[in-house]
Amino acid sequence: MFVKNVKSGRADFSQVVTSPAKEGQLPKVKTSTGQFEFARPNRFRFNYTKPFEQTIVADGQTLWLYDADLNQVTARKQSAVLGSTPAALIASAADLQALKADFLLADAPDANGLQWVTATPKSKDGQLQSVRVGFRVAGEAAAPTSTLEVLEILDSFGQRSVLTFKQFQSNPALPSTAFAFKPPVGADVIRQ
Repeated sequence: MFVKNVKSGRADFSQVVTSPAKEGQLPKVKTSTGQFEFARPNRFRFNYTKPFEQTIVADGQTLWLYDADLNQVTARKQSAVLGSTPAALIASAADLQALKADFLLADAPDANGLQWVTATPKSKDGQLQSVRVGFRVAGEAAAPTSTLEVLEILDSFGQRSVLTFKQFQSNPALPSTAFAFKPPVGADVIRQ
């Protein structure tokens, strides 16, 4: 189901994170919006715009996280942190062998007009429990086109994140600078 002919993509997204309800309380729900771009292999950018500005960039070597309110940048070696994360599913999706090293992949039943794939991390000691990826498939059977529409993430604490992608563009021309990150002047930089 992961489409091999998509080398890059761009979309607007909304993310709804629902924390499990505690006794006597309703679940907490937080909504964020922004833009997302990726270029395979292993490069992506999430620009969160609401409710807070935050940027996450994977440049192929380093995963950068910039929190504008804190004026703080965290830099981590990308190979050490991406392995079995939802971002790896998108950034590496064309390389099924690489994905199968970290995930058990299975087709899931079609629902809501989407075709679904479930990815379960092979490592049981991570923070991720499962990921469902929903694609909208269109076109003729001989040459279907597939666009990423939904990413549902369940973590080991029972928190559910649903990213919905809108206005998805397959294979846009993205400048090489889209995945370059330079810490803003005066920002605290933490390297892990």
